[in-house]
Amino acid sequence: MNHHQKAIKIQTTGKSFHDITAKVKSIVAESGINMGLCTLFIRHTSASLIIQENADPDVLKDLSNFFSKLVPEDSKSYIHDAEGSDDMPAHIRSVLTQTAQQIPIAQNRLMLGTWQGIYLWEHRDRSHHREVIIHINGV
Repeated sequence: MNHHQKAIKIQTTGKSFHDITAKVKSIVAESGINMGLCTLFIRHTSASLIIQENADPDVLKDLSNFFSKLVPEDSKSYIHDAEGSDDMPAHIRSVLTQTAQQIPIAQNRLMLGTWQGIYLWEHRDRSHHREVIIHINGV
């Protein structure tokens, strides 16, 4: 079994989705792993990773709108507010989504579906430097 690991850094722009699919595909290709598994992990508690529709941007808008209603930014609702009124809601959104993803690899390619893309979802209002660890193992 072979392993390949790389970290990528993403500068976010406040609450937004950042398509990292091409970066991850490139790292899988350079790994030389023909069949295996790609694990992605974001090293933060107020952003997340999702695999979602990559053809119609309205899907991402609807997700954002839904989560805004599901987890409101009401400072009276939370005790933790050390970093601002968007901090605790960002933690909750991160818990409700995912900080890690796993994608099978076959023929040195991610086995994503036709309309699937990999996104870093920034849950905070301000821009942040985020880091995603990509670990690939297989043969």
